[in-house]
Amino acid sequence: MLTICDNSIVDETPTLVWHKHVSLKVSILAWRLLRNRFPTKSNLAVRGIMVQDAHLCVSGCGEVETTQHLFVSCPIFRDLWQHVRAWIGVNGADPFDTADHFV
Repeated sequence: MLTICDNSIVDETPTLVWHKHVSLKVSILAWRLLRNRFPTKSNLAVRGIMVQDAHLCVSGCGEVETTQHLFVSCPIFRDLWQHVRAWIGVNGADPFDTADHFV
């Protein structure tokens, strides 16, 4: 799976997200992650809930807070995710986007 560039795995994500052995709250979290439906500052600004000027990352890194940024590219949260993976004993490469992270 790591060496084959096969898009059929990504195409199967709805089957994986809504699998009967996955709890509903985990399925909803994965669905929201893959569709960029988290209440990030950029999403809230687009919806008019937050002003456009307040869309920077909560970590203070100076980047726009998006789902992609929080889960993959923020230097502060990237270190946090590495610590979480080490804590639960999971080794892995850092993904480039949220779909890769899910797969």
